[in-house]
Amino acid sequence: MNDRSHSDDVELTTHELLALFRIEAELRRDRRLARRMGASHRRVWLPLTAALLMCASITLGVLGFRTSDPALVWGFAVIWPLTLLAAFRLLCRASR
Repeated sequence: MNDRSHSDDVELTTHELLALFRIEAELRRDRRLARRMGASHRRVWLPLTAALLMCASITLGVLGFRTSDPALVWGFAVIWPLTLLAAFRLLCRASR
């Protein structure tokens, strides 16, 4: 007795389908694999985030220095550690 696969019109036996379902279930439980598979969208966001934070930090730092406005200086003080963290994570990723 053969069952049809839904995607490729390839006929698989019941035994083969059960083996395939077991393999897929095992892969779904593999957290490391799930992180690797989901990491592709994060590869784009981290460099973009680091670049935007760097631009914001430079802007707030320069404007805060030139105007001595406490709100700009505090804004820089809040964003700068986040910028360093993003840059450090990007550097760690690049060194892997």
